[in-house]
Amino acid sequence: MSEYLLEMLDITKRFSGVIALENVNLQVQQGEIHAIVGENGAGKSTLMNILSGVHPYGTYEGEIRYDGEECRFLGIRDSERRGIVIIHQELALVPQLSVGENIFLGNEQTARGGIDWDLTYKKANELLGMVGLHEDARIPIGQLSVGKQQLVEIAKALSKNVKLLILDEPTASLNDEDSNKLLNLLRSFQRDGMTSIMISHKLSEVEKIADHITVLRDGHTIETLRKGSEITEQRIIKSMVGREIADRFPKREPHIGEVSLEVRNWTVMHPDYDRKAIDDVNIKLRKGEVVGISGLMGAGRSELAMSIFGRLYGREITGELYLDGERIHLPDVPAAVKHKIAYVTEDRKTSGLILSNPIRVNITLADLARVSERSVIDPDLEIKMAQEYRELLGVKCNTIEDNAESLSGGNQQKVLLAKWMFTEPDILILDEPTRGIDVGAKYEIYQFINKLVGQGKSVLMISSEMPELLGMCDRIYVMNEGRIIAELQGAEATQEKIMTCIVRAS
Repeated sequence: MSEYLLEMLDITKRFSGVIALENVNLQVQQGEIHAIVGENGAGKSTLMNILSGVHPYGTYEGEIRYDGEECRFLGIRDSERRGIVIIHQELALVPQLSVGENIFLGNEQTARGGIDWDLTYKKANELLGMVGLHEDARIPIGQLSVGKQQLVEIAKALSKNVKLLILDEPTASLNDEDSNKLLNLLRSFQRDGMTSIMISHKLSEVEKIADHITVLRDGHTIETLRKGSEITEQRIIKSMVGREIADRFPKREPHIGEVSLEVRNWTVMHPDYDRKAIDDVNIKLRKGEVVGISGLMGAGRSELAMSIFGRLYGREITGELYLDGERIHLPDVPAAVKHKIAYVTEDRKTSGLILSNPIRVNITLADLARVSERSVIDPDLEIKMAQEYRELLGVKCNTIEDNAESLSGGNQQKVLLAKWMFTEPDILILDEPTRGIDVGAKYEIYQFINKLVGQGKSVLMISSEMPELLGMCDRIYVMNEGRIIAELQGAEATQEKIMTCIVRAS
């Protein structure tokens, strides 16, 4: 009998003639936590989609052996019957349904030809208890934070008698506290004998939790590292990108100028509830400066950014905005764009890009006037400009006519940046600009940010990754419950100081 619970042997997968995976091998032992890492486009998600039946047998070459038997899954239900359950990076939850309904969606608890709601919620509450959630299963899923929704997805997997749990970027949208809770949950599952495969770009988490790490690069298996002296962040990075990256954050000599944007006494009411989402916030942003906003999930960071950017969020907004010393009014997004302000959303897939449209369309979408003549798009000019910005951001694609959904996460993020750079902004608000992308793509985006501020532009960066803020920012504002509670100079800021500020204000 094999020593492995799972073996994926010589897996090759092509999309429209393009090789995504070539002779990839993966061996996973019973009861371990096995991490898969690699740059965006390395083939990590594709490999797991093959294992889970998203890409069915016959669409790839190679062999899957699970629990000593060859498996030929024709769909997700086939893999789930064997206890293999995948949780994708984009959570498959329906906000309008209750927690219990989401847990048993497609796996309804029935009695006498109908749904047994008492049994549904009884079992759902038991599953929630297993993942450490104490919310009532009858409440709408949309009322829960992203971290708690991630735990609901795991409860949903447990309802399917999972034996091999696959998690694709499970902590990408979580703050440090929620990430640690999830990792501790995986450890508890491991003690009970469950096997987990985790795809992640957060190498510090991978180093901490994984028993083995398999590295993919350009659709090939590079190596598998064993827990212990082999596994270090630098070793993983070198294996991922084929070279060492000595400094994760590129150096920059600051040349900070006058105040470009000032926000005074900014207060925003929650769009649905009678409470303040943003409470009397005052911030300044200078030319040639990267300013960070730190805070826990729900602190109000994105809400602040969106409310400034043409009142994209909230109601009954009061306060003042000053651009280069002159008071301005931004009643909507076009007004913000006209004043050379751009906002790069944290959610590139839902509100950032139109995934079913070509790269060309996505890049030029925010400022169609630049590629139009008398309100009619000039197709030749649009192609020329889209190609120029594709090259500027280094988007890897076959052609700008490819749909955005065909790109890796890192390249989608570059298209989103290109879209807003196309508006020629002087002030760029970046909301989680490197979420869910690999260390190599992150470095390229950091270099681009440094290039922008080197040109005298201003960048406001929101990030849940404190090392990113500490490595990139000249100043950092700390938010908690909709208020600015501290302002730290980049040189004096540490993770401990930021967390101390948050704890004292809570």
